Amino acid sequence: MAETDLHYFLMRDSRDTLDARFADDPNVYVSGNLLMYYIPENKRRHVSPDVFVVKGVKKKLRENYLVWEEGKSPDAIIEITSSSTRKEDQTTKFKLYRDVLKVREYFLFDPRGDYLKPTLQGFRLSKGDYLPINPVANRLPSNVLSLHLERSGTDLRFFDPETGEWLPTLQEQAQRERAARLRAEAAVERLEKGFQELRAELEALKRKLAN
Repeated sequence: MAETDLHYFLMRDSRDTLDARFADDPNVYVSGNLLMYYIPENKRRHVSPDVFVVKGVKKKLRENYLVWEEGKSPDAIIEITSSSTRKEDQTTKFKLYRDVLKVREYFLFDPRGDYLKPTLQGFRLSKGDYLPINPVANRLPSNVLSLHLERSGTDLRFFDPETGEWLPTLQEQAQRERAARLRAEAAVERLEKGFQELRAELEALKRKLAN
């Protein structure tokens, strides 16, 4: 459960943005806040990452994520740190993701800057250990996602190094589409007005020639 509205919207936007990014790949699964069981027949051994991405598994709706049935752990996990989760995110989950699930990349984000210094941190698995991901232009590059993670105020954004732009959230994409639709409608109105004026001029010319 998200601790605040801010944490909820960050989790939602991050998950939805990545889901849209990989929408055309049927073998990339994006989810978040979903119970993940990692030991067969032991329902007490579970974790619920805020956002996670798994490559090489089928994209479908799941009731939960069973690591042994899917055949692999997540490739990347993002935790939005809060006062109630910061210790777990930095210790328990850190060790679990590194030693048991062997998650290739682990990111932590503290939107208000209350607990983490720096507020956005990333770790990449190397020879069984998590090594800090060095920032590039104040962004943390993810090999798994082929994106860079960046803090913008209290927001977590995903930067595409190929386009040089942030990936839009679903809300931003909807706003862009609405703006494009309004521009198209305005263009059609201008064309219709131009046709009406042209028809009026032609009618006037016909009347003049008839006289």
